[in-house]
Amino acid sequence: MTAAAAPEPLTGARLWLTALALALANFVVVLDITIANVSIPAIAGSLAVAPSQGTWVVTSYSVAEAISVPLAGWLALRFGVVRWFSISLFGFGLFSLLCGLSQNLESLVLFRIAQGFAGGPIMPLSQAILQQIFPKEKQGAAIGLWAATTMAAPILGPILGGLISDNVSWHWIFFINLPVVAICLFVVFQRLRVFETPLQRQPIDIIGFVLLVIGVGAFQIMLDTGREQDWFASREIIGLAIVSAIAIAVFVIWELTDDHPIVDLKIFRHRGFAAATSVISIGFGSFFAVVVLTPLWLQSVFGYSATQAGYTVAWIGVFSVLVAPVAGLLLARVDPRITVTCGVIWLGVMAAWRTSWSTDSSYLDLVLPHLLTGLGMPFFFIGLTSLAMASVKPEESVSAAGIQNFCRVLCGAIGTAIATSQWDTDSRQVRAAMADGMNGVDAAMAKLQGAGLSMEQARASIDRLLEVQAATLANLHIYASTALLFFFAAALVWLIPKVKVTGAIGGGH
Repeated sequence: MTAAAAPEPLTGARLWLTALALALANFVVVLDITIANVSIPAIAGSLAVAPSQGTWVVTSYSVAEAISVPLAGWLALRFGVVRWFSISLFGFGLFSLLCGLSQNLESLVLFRIAQGFAGGPIMPLSQAILQQIFPKEKQGAAIGLWAATTMAAPILGPILGGLISDNVSWHWIFFINLPVVAICLFVVFQRLRVFETPLQRQPIDIIGFVLLVIGVGAFQIMLDTGREQDWFASREIIGLAIVSAIAIAVFVIWELTDDHPIVDLKIFRHRGFAAATSVISIGFGSFFAVVVLTPLWLQSVFGYSATQAGYTVAWIGVFSVLVAPVAGLLLARVDPRITVTCGVIWLGVMAAWRTSWSTDSSYLDLVLPHLLTGLGMPFFFIGLTSLAMASVKPEESVSAAGIQNFCRVLCGAIGTAIATSQWDTDSRQVRAAMADGMNGVDAAMAKLQGAGLSMEQARASIDRLLEVQAATLANLHIYASTALLFFFAAALVWLIPKVKVTGAIGGGH
């Protein structure tokens, strides 16, 4: 039987409206990773639970999403890329509605799990569909648009979450997804059905799926709760680490030897894909460490509210969104390895710049590195995505996109967990060292008391000074470490073999 001819790519306004809808779908899914973070106190208060229990609203979504993202390739083969994208989008909208209507923590967590499972595949599938609908000469701009939403969403999430929780109600952090989902579904049914892919009725790899759920689920829960439980001082965290390590090790062995794996790990045989995914994982781990740690520092040292801190960090998104299409269009004109290297080095320089911050830094001092970081992000992210996809076969592109998105999301979570925990540890150590080396404490106490403070107030003032300086120095140490990681990642770029990228996000063979 002769295979049906591939449909012609879209053109003109139809093309860009469809691309915008796909980018928006990706945006709301990535947004929901962070939008609930700052709303936890409001959710916990409304549902009459402790804030520590409220964190499961975040953890449940991140665990479910981490499990479902790498399944995108298998699901697309079995049900079709467009069909499963539609199902995922509908499910994401439905469970967003149910999250907003929840009246107790148990139902909210249950629906957040379902929302994460539904939303996870949307990231790689939207990327794959963009590849199908764009002419080859314009696919660089397409991935630029997709990348801009992926980069901007986690930064805007805390701001939107804070604004909605403070001014409306936490329920609306979920309800705002509904109009976006409705528009995207309308576009899918109007424009994308002709781009459906052939189906492959492969057996269901139940063992692989169970191992994936156990391994990734245990690992993600360990990352999300480890800081609260003092990491490996907790038996629960040790147990999760052991379960995760065993399940992931067996999962890798099983998937590499099974005839019909649910996650095609053999894609890592392509050196270009393996190297590009390694660089993007290190880069995003470092990037998220900075993005998450900075608001915490601003709140503890400068007294910023969560929303004010979010506004400071959000400056990253300005140039990221503006430069992303340009970075995409350059793919066919310049060796992407050059632009990626420049982008990663630029991110390292911006991280190093942050080490000049102090408790006396002005708002402009804080904003400038964030604003200029946005110049490097698109070249880093778009170039690496394109190099990774150009290194695999066309029929492997959906699986490759799912695996790469999984590695990126997971390493972002790892970077966040390591940075926040290390900040706590270093702050305590630096504070202890500074306290031991302090001179003239009695004179300072006397001076403060002479200014009208009581002995307790004077002691509290000195204690606060120590705390602020220790937190700042610990913060600068982490910025220096992330700068070194960025420079290391820039060197790894050149392990990627030279491939022809015609602006496409896949199918370089």
